[in-house]
Amino acid sequence: MKIANIACAWPPYTGGMASSAHQISQLLGERHEVVDYTPFHLKPWLRYGHGAFLPQLLWRLRGFDYIYLHYPFFGSAEIVWLFMLFSRQTRLIIHYHMDAVGLSPVARLLSLPGRLIVRRLFRQAETVVTASLDYVKNGCLKDYYRKHPDKFREIPFGLDLKKFQPARLHRPTKNKMIARAQEMINYVNDKFIKRQRLQLLFVGGLDRAHYFKGIPVLLEALAGLDQERWRLDIVGDGDQRPKYEAQSARLGINNSVHFRGRLDDLELVRAYQNADLFVLPSINSHEAFGIVLTEALACGVPVIASDLPGVRSVFHNFQEGLLVGPGDAADLRKKLQFIFDNEEARREMSRAARRLAENRYDLNKMRDSLNGLFV
Repeated sequence: MKIANIACAWPPYTGGMASSAHQISQLLGERHEVVDYTPFHLKPWLRYGHGAFLPQLLWRLRGFDYIYLHYPFFGSAEIVWLFMLFSRQTRLIIHYHMDAVGLSPVARLLSLPGRLIVRRLFRQAETVVTASLDYVKNGCLKDYYRKHPDKFREIPFGLDLKKFQPARLHRPTKNKMIARAQEMINYVNDKFIKRQRLQLLFVGGLDRAHYFKGIPVLLEALAGLDQERWRLDIVGDGDQRPKYEAQSARLGINNSVHFRGRLDDLELVRAYQNADLFVLPSINSHEAFGIVLTEALACGVPVIASDLPGVRSVFHNFQEGLLVGPGDAADLRKKLQFIFDNEEARREMSRAARRLAENRYDLNKMRDSLNGLFV
């Protein structure tokens, strides 16, 4: 099959849509001919934020068997809709990443054409892929989902579980002495060496486009906790970093909060492996899933995340982690204190986290599900 993969973002830009669009391109490219069309590959005629006008798609898309459109993509989703009006052979699959809410006045104006044709665009699609049906059922597409549930396919994002794994991942052994020694080493390290202070981790963009990640809420929550009990690494960068650094200093916790900037792949995996707890305190539905949650789980790290549609479907509350009220610093502080005070519960969540990743977020499962879309 010849597939056109269309997305508004692409590496080296960091973010869920960019990384997932790239990942999907690689997975499909193992069996099919995939051509990527993004503002990184084509020069936009106009561009604002993540929106881009790519009229070149009208003639570039000829000859493809499938279009795989990552939505939202204002400025170019309209071009796809127009192309599909006259195409009798090309088939459309839409990967729905998130609701387009909370747009600025300028963005709302520029996205008006896309919002006017969105229902007709989705009618053209033979399949709508989503990482979480929970997100779709509770978001902007809920009415359309109720009418056309058979059109939707849930395909969670997958991981290379050999890359993202706990630092001390021991394979099952029949030797009882070795197994017992492994258990004792892990217990001593967790109970007596590291437990005086927990290593917390946040990973995400620090730019305006990722305002919804909730870093101010996290810093406010931590300001009310004993600094002898925790240390926070913030991985990521962007134009809002100085503001977050200033808030950290104003709250008097800057000595315990470390802004590490962007990390390469190896450094990122090590950051997960060194963490005791991962926190994603997103404030609204712009957070539709949270790939970083799955990365943490695969490394055996319990998580705390906001109780939002989509996000809450990534793990089970009180099994692999805890859910908190979106934007609720007091609730987040309470859940952090629970983890600090219940070491055995944290250790069990750690074990459960890896099990969940193996059962649900194996990259091979995502590969098979994606290839099953193309017939």
